[in-house]
Amino acid sequence: QAQLVASGGGSVESGGSLRLSCAAPGYNVSSIYMGWFREVPGKGREGVAVIATDGVTNYVDSVKDRFTISRDSASHTLFLQMKNLKPEDTGKYHCAADRRAWMTPVQALAVVATGFGDWGQGTQVTVSS
Repeated sequence: QAQLVASGGGSVESGGSLRLSCAAPGYNVSSIYMGWFREVPGKGREGVAVIATDGVTNYVDSVKDRFTISRDSASHTLFLQMKNLKPEDTGKYHCAADRRAWMTPVQALAVVATGFGDWGQGTQVTVSS
């Protein structure tokens, strides 16, 4: 199974920014669904953002206008630019991939945290107030 390796997490103060990267060398990141979800102990998993094969994106309401998902096909890398971070953004962020390109962005966001075919170990993001 190809690996998805997330990096770029860290500890920042409220209002700060981070850029997460996901190395996906075994994937054509433009021909499959890619996404991010976060995991918080005691709260479970939450889908954060997805990007479809045609570039259409979708975000959970709490991160709209603050987070941007993007990809680079040449380097097989998925990104999540996070700005104006809030304490409630704290969690372990995982990237995920799924070959069901027929999904709508709404469907994909609904299942990215629990139903995507592949995901990696994640990177921790901690936001202090």
